[in-house]
Amino acid sequence: MVTLARDAAAIGNAIRRSRKALKWSQQALASRAGLRQETISLIETGNPATRFDTLLAILAALNLEFQIAPRTLTSKREAGLL
Repeated sequence: MVTLARDAAAIGNAIRRSRKALKWSQQALASRAGLRQETISLIETGNPATRFDTLLAILAALNLEFQIAPRTLTSKREAGLL
């Protein structure tokens, strides 16, 4: 399943959903990613100051990957209609 995330909160939600789908605790994910549980908590709540290498470690632990794709329009404002 592909999840679209355009801000820190959406990334955090996607990580939380993926972790819970695996039935892992925050501590279990932190251990697999080589991080502290507190770091996982901050990211899942949308901390905008997350380091990129930290995010990549979490994605690798969850067997996910980061992809870059053209942005799709989701609102009239983005489409220039407002």
